Amino acid sequence: MQITLEDGLRSACDQIVDTSTFVRAVLSGRRRNMQVGFERIDIRLVEIKGVLNLQLMQNDGRATTTKNLAPDRVVVQELLDSGYANIMVESVSQVYSIRITKSGDAQVHIEKRESQQVLSHDKKKDRLLDSSDPFLLEVGIADAKGVIKPSRQDKYKQVEEFLRILSPALNAAIAAGHIQKPTVKTPLNIVDLGCGHAYLTFAAHQFLINSGIPVKVVGIDVRVESRDRNNAIAKKLGIESTIEFVAEEISKTTSQPVDIAIALHACDTATDDAIGWAVNGGAQLLLIAPCCHHDIQKQMDAAPEPWTALTKFGLMKERLADLITDSFRAQLLRIAGYRVEIIEFVAGEHTPRNLMIRAVKTDAKPDAIDIARYLEMSSQWGVIPALEKKLPTLNIR
Repeated sequence: MQITLEDGLRSACDQIVDTSTFVRAVLSGRRRNMQVGFERIDIRLVEIKGVLNLQLMQNDGRATTTKNLAPDRVVVQELLDSGYANIMVESVSQVYSIRITKSGDAQVHIEKRESQQVLSHDKKKDRLLDSSDPFLLEVGIADAKGVIKPSRQDKYKQVEEFLRILSPALNAAIAAGHIQKPTVKTPLNIVDLGCGHAYLTFAAHQFLINSGIPVKVVGIDVRVESRDRNNAIAKKLGIESTIEFVAEEISKTTSQPVDIAIALHACDTATDDAIGWAVNGGAQLLLIAPCCHHDIQKQMDAAPEPWTALTKFGLMKERLADLITDSFRAQLLRIAGYRVEIIEFVAGEHTPRNLMIRAVKTDAKPDAIDIARYLEMSSQWGVIPALEKKLPTLNIR
């Protein structure tokens, strides 16, 4: 239903300051001809030292800041009037949503829904990996008490988000028959290509073992010191029989074909080395988070029209090259018989490298249109992606 903006905001304010029923609110979007201080504001009711407060989590697209306010009507009304186009207020019995139209009216939708107030100040999060896991201490993410160090919160967030991607992807691949159900005799084989300090290598191992899934994990990195450090940690944890580390170049690794190939933030064409090795070896599930992209950017001497209007700016050319590179990678994976998704790895405030390519081998025959689009795109830009050279069996030219 459509009502006046004044009436809509007054009703939203009434519901937010009613601490007996208010659960949470979200402010997002921007009204026409208005500016807002944050991309999104989440509001919830919290109890601090016996006093009820409104906790505001304000995200500017890069970071989230939190502050607590008294549930004061004047303050809340001012916040609602600050220029947001979409306002959602959830109470214990309903969800009240406002969409402010271009004409300035309030389009209101009310949905009956039962919710519960959660007043704890520090909301407990469901974790896939307990912060007290010994490996987190050994790799420097947690302290001796099993508490995540403030300076390593982003790294812990990366680990958690990676496991939240790995777990359903693995379960779906097993359910669909793409990966054989692991047993003690035939454990799940995982290779982490370019593992570095092996935060995610150890995390995947510990999570899967704790989930009752037999695994054999190999971490590969060109640096001998990384191999020695990580093997020493595995030995100290008593898990060296199911996880090991080797010092090799990704493109020359001697590891056997695996079920799952991981490559997170392998630099430039090292990502292509990882994808090429995994595809040529028949890996069933790929989780690839690319890092820097220089190969295509260097080849982009002359952009097809009208893209020169964009590529004349160095920063824009760099970002466009990133997208083009990963688009080529996704297309080549489709041609190689994989179902491909491009997803967000973690939110941008935690790492600028937050894109992930998730690919499951289905052996589906490529459509002629997929090959044609790939060839046309590479021809238009006058480039040959590094990954194509690493997949000679595709025979696409």
